[in-house]
Order: sequence, then structure tokens, then C-alpha cells
Amino acid sequence: MEDREHEPRQVRFSVLGPLSAEIDGRALSLGPLKQRLVLATLLCRPNAPVPIDVLMDSVWPENPPRTARKNLQVYVSTLRKLLCDGSGRDRIPHQAGGYVLRVAPPELDTFRFQALARSGRDDAAGGAPASAARLLRQALDLWRGEAYPGLDCSELIRSEAERLERQYLGVFEDWAEAEVLLGSAPLVAEAIGEIAERHPLRERLRAAQMTALHQVGRQAEALAVYDGLRQVLARELGLAPSAALEGLYKTILTGGRSGTRHKPRPPGADRIITTRTVLPPDIADFTGRQEQVRELLEVVGTGRGRVALAVGPVGVGKTTLVTHVAHRLRDEFPDGRFMVKLRHEDGSSRPRSAVLAELARLTGLAGRMPEDADQATAVWRSWLAERKVLLVLDDAPDEGSVRQLLPGAGAGAALVTSRAHLAGLASAQRVEVPPFSAGQAVDLLGRIIGPDRIHSDLPAAQQIVAASGLLPLGIRVSGLKLAVLRHLPLHEYATRLADPLTVLDELAVGDIALLPRLADGWQDMPEPRRTALIRLARLPVSRLFTLHEGAAALGCGTAQALRELESLIDTGAVGSPVTETTSDAALYTIPRLTHLYARRMSPAGTPC
Repeated sequence: MEDREHEPRQVRFSVLGPLSAEIDGRALSLGPLKQRLVLATLLCRPNAPVPIDVLMDSVWPENPPRTARKNLQVYVSTLRKLLCDGSGRDRIPHQAGGYVLRVAPPELDTFRFQALARSGRDDAAGGAPASAARLLRQALDLWRGEAYPGLDCSELIRSEAERLERQYLGVFEDWAEAEVLLGSAPLVAEAIGEIAERHPLRERLRAAQMTALHQVGRQAEALAVYDGLRQVLARELGLAPSAALEGLYKTILTGGRSGTRHKPRPPGADRIITTRTVLPPDIADFTGRQEQVRELLEVVGTGRGRVALAVGPVGVGKTTLVTHVAHRLRDEFPDGRFMVKLRHEDGSSRPRSAVLAELARLTGLAGRMPEDADQATAVWRSWLAERKVLLVLDDAPDEGSVRQLLPGAGAGAALVTSRAHLAGLASAQRVEVPPFSAGQAVDLLGRIIGPDRIHSDLPAAQQIVAASGLLPLGIRVSGLKLAVLRHLPLHEYATRLADPLTVLDELAVGDIALLPRLADGWQDMPEPRRTALIRLARLPVSRLFTLHEGAAALGCGTAQALRELESLIDTGAVGSPVTETTSDAALYTIPRLTHLYARRMSPAGTPC
């Protein structure tokens, strides 16, 4: 009996409807609005540090009081006591410049919703519609209304509620299509009407509605759904329905009443079988990058044929970032999401013909591509223009490797990564991807090796991430090495990384290493840029420098030095100011590991 009294109690959070929390089935009183806003903001980013400034913006969108920080601490302290489950652990610890709400997967309804949705979609893709329909229905049944109602005074919470609503709609569409395949058209026809009216522009939803109505013999209503959508699209967006939806309309128009012998499938049902998603998995310990994620989602998530270019030095995590964003855009691009690499393993550029051949295999165009590269490009862009596809082009060496692959028209979008700024790519909106802040870097290291190990020697952990250049790849390599070498004290490894002559060799574990990536970036630069970088590498490591200091290192006047620096900025080898400033006031930087590599490549007696 005594042991049972000390067992941790079960905590449950619900946001798919009114915000609520309970312990062992007993509902908790979550307090005043501002305290509920704090909890809701933390639940928007469970198990991830939420910066103090973000919490304050959520609670006080305008004119925070002078006591805002103290008030915030009081709200967090009250929530800690309220959510105490008897386990002895701190439910809301402070780390990496913010607060983290620790939530296990069974404790939060959004986690359960997403897990059920993934399982259902996997079963649908595997040809098991009965299991898919059951799991997707279970996911939908977790919703008790709109997400986070009454808390839309916070922009972050409002944005999260809208994202969850899009996820709900995608799962509802998957469920409807699975039920139609099972012959449950009457069920779908009755359930889909209200939600289709609330979201009149979702073609996939309308396609499922039309097919369900057609299969139960309500042909006139099915045709009326199409006509209503056609008018709304023309009036509000100046667009016509997609070719797939028009094809469904013609099938219904000419097919008459549908019986058991002929069950036309909605475009969305075809997508379950034919649409492919070819992306690397989203990493579980994705850290930071809130601002860059928001910018990329704004650019490519609008459905207006946008192109976003993620730019940053070697190892800064550009590919990880765009992969994370691409996974979040599942519902916005129902016709597929594809990633292709624009370089070979040795860092050399892949020819356009090879990239087009890979895209043809991924999209079902294989066998329809002409041998002539220009004709094949025309076929690709024509296919792309008719579909809502997200194209991810990784590690672009130059503008020419990208330009002919991008969607020229239609609702498709593209995410591109590059070390260079690709200034000639006029259609792209650039998003700078800088190294981590010190707090984010330590947070990532802690997620890999465990927070207890970090807390045991925080100064050494800070030295390790600094020596890794605050680059996610460098931190990951260090973390993986420490995770394998559990006996290695952090301070000893920090000492090994502190040696500038050997740090690049230390940053290698298994088949992951920094040195080959830096070598690829070096080979990308023309010889004059390499020479200029070698000369600049004589400046102190990890220190900002002025134009005049750069000119002295280059051995030239400030006008020529400015041209050299701007050329190196374009290659990603030199960091530039983030705000407008005069040339004399500007401060420049060379990423730490790039700086050390340039020193290593310096030949003896290089002339100035």
C-alpha cells in the first residue's frame, strides 16, 4: 500500500480542444489567462527549450509590464507545483536560455494524434485501407473542438493552432479516402459535408465528397460540389480546378449512378497509391532554428510557387533544417515531396541529365523523358507546373544547377540549400543559416550525450561546442564520439579539441567527419578566393575583423579588399553583417573551422 502511494501519478495534457490538464483523471484548475498562456506556449514546443522572450511575447504581446520577467517566474513556479506527479523530477526545468516542459508521448494528445496518423498513413500506403481507416478515425476522435480556443491573443499559439488544423484536415482526407475504398461511401457522404463547407478551397476534400456522393447515387449533388468549387476558385483566386478534379467531374458526368461494379476513385485516393515522398527522416533531436523554420514555412508554405534558399557555411545544418521544414509541409503538398542531391559524394557537381533522370524515377516519368537535356527539362517543368509538389534541391554548387529544375508556374515550391548565396537566382528568397548560439549548441550536445553528463561539467561542455565552431555537424560529431566513449571525461575531450592543429582531425567519428566537407568547400572556390582566404586566415581565430584589418591581411587597399570580402561572402567562406552598415563600420568573420582549414592549406612562404 505504501509503495503504491509513492508511485508517480499519470499526467495528461489536452490541446486538441480547450486547453486542459489532469492528474490521475482529476482535472486541474490551470489558473488565470496569463498562466494558461504560459502552459499553452510550452505545449506548443514540448520537450524543447522555449526562450524567455518567446514566452513573454505570448503572455504580453504588447507593452509588457516592468515586472514581466518576475511574473513569468511566478507562473512557471505555480505550474511546476500544479503538475507535480510525485516522481521527484522537475517537470519544467530551466535550460539553454528558456524553459522546457517535459512531456512523454502518452501524456499529450497531439503526440498520440500524430502517432496514430502516421500509422494509418503507413497502412494506407501499404494497401491496408481497413486498418488505415480505423487508425485514422482514432486520431480524429482525439479532437474535442478547435485547438487552443480562446488563446489566439498569442501569435505563436495561433500559428500552432492553424498548423494543427491543417494536420487535422489532412488526416480527415486520408480517412475519407480510405473509407471510400472500403465501400463506406454513405458514411463519408454524411460526415464530410460540414467540414467541406468550412474549408471550401481544399480540392482533395471536395474530391472525396464528390466521389462519396456519386457512389451513393447523389450524382447531381456531386456535380454541384464541383461547380461550387469552380466558382469559388475563379472568384477568390482567379484559378480553375486541377486537372485531376476536372477528370473526376467528367467521370461522374458521363458515368451516371455509380453502383458496386464501378466506383470512381477521387484524386486523393490515387495519391495514396502513386504519390511518393522521398525525404531523409526528420531527426528526433532537432534543435533551435525557430526563426529560420518560420521564414522557410512562410516562403514555401503559401502555395504560390515560391523558392527559398537556405544559405550557410559547411556543417551549419542546412540539409537538416530544410528536411525538417519539408516534413512539416506534408499537407500543403499533396502531390509529393522529393529531395535530390546536386553533388556526387566527392563534392563534384552532378550533370543536369543525371538529376533529371533521378527525378523521372521518383515521379513516374521514367521512360517519358527525351534524351536531349533541354527537351527533358521542358517535360519536367511541364509535369511540375500541373502539380502541387515540394522540390528539395540539396547542396547546389551554382545557379545553373538549380534554375532549370525549379517550378516555373503552378502551385509547386522549392527548398534549396547552398554554401554560396547564388546571387544570380533572382526568384529565390534567401534565409541565412548561422552557427548555433552557445545555449543551442550545449542543448544539442545534451540531447546526444544526456543532460546529466552536461550538468556534471558545464564549462567543459561549453568549451567543446565552442571548439566545434558552434556548428551542428561539429557538435553532433563530438556528441556521438562522447556517447560511444562513455569513459572519456568532458574536460579531457575539451582539451583535445582546444589544439587548433589537431581539432579538425578530432572531429570525426564513424563515417562522419568535418574535414572532407571543408575540403569540398575549399575545392569549390576559385584559386584567387583561396589565396585571399589564406591571407585572411592570418587574423586571430574566432574574432570579428574590420575592413581595414582585412585589407592589411590581404596586402591591398580598402577598395580591393572590399571586393575580395564580398566575393568570399558570396562563397560562404566569410560571414557578413546582418544589418545595413557602412563599409568602415562593418565587421566580418570567418567560421572557426573554415579559418583553421585555411591555415592548414597555407603553403610555406605564401606571398602577400
